[in-house]
Amino acid sequence: MLGCVVHGAGDLRVTELPAPEPGPGEALVAVRYGGVCGSDLHYWRHGGVGDFRLREPLVLGHEVVGTVVSYGADAAGPAPGTAVAVHPATPCGVCPECADGRANVCRDTRYLGSAARTPHVQGAFAAQVAVPADQLRELPAGLGLRRAALAEPLSVALHAVRRAGDVSGLHVLVTGAGPIGCLVVAAAKAAGAARVTVTDLVPEALRYAAVAGADTLVRADGPGDSGRPGDVDVAVEASGVAAGLETCLRLVRRGGVVVQLGMLPPGRSPFAGNLVVSREIELRGSFRFADEFDDALELLAARGEFDGLISAVMPVAEAEAAFALAADRERSCKVLLDFAARPWRTRAPSGRASLVDDAGDRPVLGVTEP
Repeated sequence: MLGCVVHGAGDLRVTELPAPEPGPGEALVAVRYGGVCGSDLHYWRHGGVGDFRLREPLVLGHEVVGTVVSYGADAAGPAPGTAVAVHPATPCGVCPECADGRANVCRDTRYLGSAARTPHVQGAFAAQVAVPADQLRELPAGLGLRRAALAEPLSVALHAVRRAGDVSGLHVLVTGAGPIGCLVVAAAKAAGAARVTVTDLVPEALRYAAVAGADTLVRADGPGDSGRPGDVDVAVEASGVAAGLETCLRLVRRGGVVVQLGMLPPGRSPFAGNLVVSREIELRGSFRFADEFDDALELLAARGEFDGLISAVMPVAEAEAAFALAADRERSCKVLLDFAARPWRTRAPSGRASLVDDAGDRPVLGVTEP
């Protein structure tokens, strides 16, 4: 079966992997779609994400959906053939953080496709994957696999908004209009935010933020009104750069809340710490998610506009092209890999290269889910 493995910075390979067998307590899932995450891109481009560095080949992928194939011994769950999303985290359940109900910061968690520990936890960008059966979530009625592939990143966004507290009726600033930033917009609006302002350097990214429900779009490098200091009640930093955090700290009101969601570069990052002191700003971190996965699935089932954030679906055989597209913020928001696609080829009938399905000459971009 085909899988997507990163061996180091710039070294992404689609290769044959052995088909897994579900062990005790495990389920075997036939993966249909996998979302290319910012962390996947960092492993591919830089050999690591934040302080987590590659030390061995890693099967990428943690945003996956598919159908149940079978179960190992002493495992049960949705019937074979059922469409499911895979919760990517396996917390230890015994550390102080887990005991305190904060399993997302478990000190000994296993997270699909992560180099946070060695040996690395291999990911789910493969035609089939064996995972603990209790990580399966049956999709709500009316939710297709394609949109359900957004469940993991939407869970991250929901957790970030909940870290901010009650945002109903408030003005929320989001710095960074990547896939996570756009989903933070949707999460904030769903939580009752009265106004959501988004800043980014890339106009095309801001247009995706509008699809997600943003009220005000601001070019971070040009004229625009993202608010005056004191106008913003809550700010969520989703760009992962120090300048974004600076913006949040300068625009949030006195006594307001800033949530750092974007993973900053490794090492030290400068920030306007005196503002935290003099304005009594609450600076909170947000890492992955806790109980939000089921909520994300319900929200996806209820709102079709999330489809507009999926800019491309490409076969796993073209993973490197898919990663390059996902890294190009002028051309894409969320890119999905399709692990059940038929063979694809490249042709240029009008002088412009495009990927098509050999079985039906169906364009890759904007593919409709079968």
